[in-house]
Amino acid sequence: MIRHGFPDLPPFDAIPIAYRAAHLTSSWALALYEALAHVITQALRFEDEPIKGSRFIADVLPVASMEAAKDALAAVVADMPDATHHCWAARMADPARHQSSDDGEPGGSAGRPILAQIEGHDVVNVLVVVTRYYGGTKLGVGGLVRAYGGAAGRALDRASLAVFVATQRVLVRHAYDDSGLVQTVLKRAGIEPESAAYGAEVALTLRVPVDDVAALAASLRDASSGRVGLTPTEADP
Repeated sequence: MIRHGFPDLPPFDAIPIAYRAAHLTSSWALALYEALAHVITQALRFEDEPIKGSRFIADVLPVASMEAAKDALAAVVADMPDATHHCWAARMADPARHQSSDDGEPGGSAGRPILAQIEGHDVVNVLVVVTRYYGGTKLGVGGLVRAYGGAAGRALDRASLAVFVATQRVLVRHAYDDSGLVQTVLKRAGIEPESAAYGAEVALTLRVPVDDVAALAASLRDASSGRVGLTPTEADP
């Protein structure tokens, strides 16, 4: 199958780490994800048809990191504490990672089928939790694979999606006197700071689309006569 002009490639996070390190750059990975992947724009809960008395409820949640995914999972568990199982899978784009859990179901019968649906739908930065209320009849491993994967897939079919845009965290430091011009440039670019620190100068942490970083740097430089620039960073100031 061809998607967006690309051949049917394996998920980036399925490519062996040694091969990625030797042959693929981070920018290549992000470019590939931008071409193929999507993100969830709104959380969704979907309850599938019962199977032999068991209920399967899928939550599809946008998350920015594995840490955020664990917090979102805890919220789902707290919302349905009497459920028998909360099986889940999460997939991140940058860095490329995925995790899954069978939460007490037979190994490979729940978390992996959920993850397969996430990958099949080309979705990143997402957590899918399928909650089961046991109905009294065992489904067998094959039945569980179909039930968990099916619930996840049908929930993802209903999700609202947007094209994934790779971003870069950058730091902008400027004098207080330049605050007005910096805010004007950021407003024109449609960028809101993630955080701000105020000391001897102002330090703004921004998330900027990768393709726009150079243009934003030039705009800040031109507006400030060279006084204001930006620096790539992965940490808050």
